[in-house]
Amino acid sequence: MNPQDILRYVDSLHREKNIDTELVFSAIEAALQTAAKRQYGEEADITVQLDRENGRITATLEGEPLGDDQIGRIGAQTAKQVIIQKVKEAERDSLMIEYREQIGEIVAGIIGRADGGVATVNLGNVEAILPRSEQIPGESLHAGERVRSVVFEVRATGNRIRVVLSRTRPQLVQRLFEQEIPELTEGVIAINSISREPGYRSKVAVSSEDSQVDPIAVCVGYRGSRIKAVREELAGEHIDVVRFSEDPEVLIPNALQPAEVEQVLLCDMIGRAIVLVQEDQLSLAIGRRGQNVRLASKLCGWDIEIMTGGELEEQIERAVGGFSQLPGMTEEISQSLVEQGYLSYDDLSVIEPDAFMEMSGLSMEVIDQIVEIAEQRAEEAEEVAAEERRTRREREKLEKEAAEAKAAQAPEAAPESEAADAVAESAGEPAVAEIEPTQADSGDAPASDDGASPAATAEGSADDAAAKS
Repeated sequence: MNPQDILRYVDSLHREKNIDTELVFSAIEAALQTAAKRQYGEEADITVQLDRENGRITATLEGEPLGDDQIGRIGAQTAKQVIIQKVKEAERDSLMIEYREQIGEIVAGIIGRADGGVATVNLGNVEAILPRSEQIPGESLHAGERVRSVVFEVRATGNRIRVVLSRTRPQLVQRLFEQEIPELTEGVIAINSISREPGYRSKVAVSSEDSQVDPIAVCVGYRGSRIKAVREELAGEHIDVVRFSEDPEVLIPNALQPAEVEQVLLCDMIGRAIVLVQEDQLSLAIGRRGQNVRLASKLCGWDIEIMTGGELEEQIERAVGGFSQLPGMTEEISQSLVEQGYLSYDDLSVIEPDAFMEMSGLSMEVIDQIVEIAEQRAEEAEEVAAEERRTRREREKLEKEAAEAKAAQAPEAAPESEAADAVAESAGEPAVAEIEPTQADSGDAPASDDGASPAATAEGSADDAAAKS
């Protein structure tokens, strides 16, 4: 093998494939050694070295140097095949290192295919995949579009690497913020926490070291230009930017915005925060399908429970009464447990025995008995709740089937109604306006001003007419 050809080959791979030259030299040495063993026997003690400066090959067999003619007898074709294999492995390793360093970082690429739910994204030197599970719910990706994602996973598959992208991870929100907001990369403001439900809503907690800089205003931008750019990249996902605080009693109300919070009670032993709100703020604090409180919990790192003052008093009274019935428990111990945030048998079943013993002064034997009974009652309560859910689903299913049956029968009754109207008109009497049977019979009819349903009002009018006649 010509030394100059070897050096040119190494330099070409380094420039075109971005493979470290030392990796290429090592791969060629390993390939030549493998080929030499096939020539002189697998058990032969052979070493091959390649000079990095001039490309010359030196080899030893059983400690004795081989001459150029002996090195030349090494199977050139075999060596070439092994070199190709080793170079492919080196290229794969180089790409693995490159993309593993980018895990959690944002990359941009062109969508190649987007069929069957899985999209392929051309990143230039590798074709990555964007699985359906890592795409934002509801968004449509099309071939030729440019898309930004974060590198989620990198793994080797044979001589190739598999790069998996994601558009659902919270890191994508952070990287997009960093691209749109220079103050983040400059360190003027910082993102302290992010919680996200892809395609629906994200909450971002931000802070500033400079009291004169408003981190929320910086993130939103002039007339919302910065936050709008991030939302557009996330298929219109709503983003709440809130002020971060080390104090949970300040951070939790911020995270629950736009709801107004009256009081935050922290239960450190179980990581729970009981948040008290007015009745008219309850649904706003919880959010649609619990989304607002769920995102706030993730953002703050606390298990947040929303309730009114009246609901808290009821739970406390119920918990103290229930705990006091357990063997060995007194009302004072029960009250102490409730003050620490234990409000149900399920909470009590997971209490730390050592902490319980220190707080109550009870023996470990009594505590084990209390915890065992609490576990049993928690399971019983779960079974009752599951049965109630099953019954409710069955009732809703029957009601739906009944409503569909009535809706199917309604068109058949229409001709009779039309005939009655025609008879009334021919007799010179005005036709009576009817309430649709499906609306009158369903439980969703809105109440009238005096509290009666439209169906009841219509029936009353008919009775009055009959009485007058």
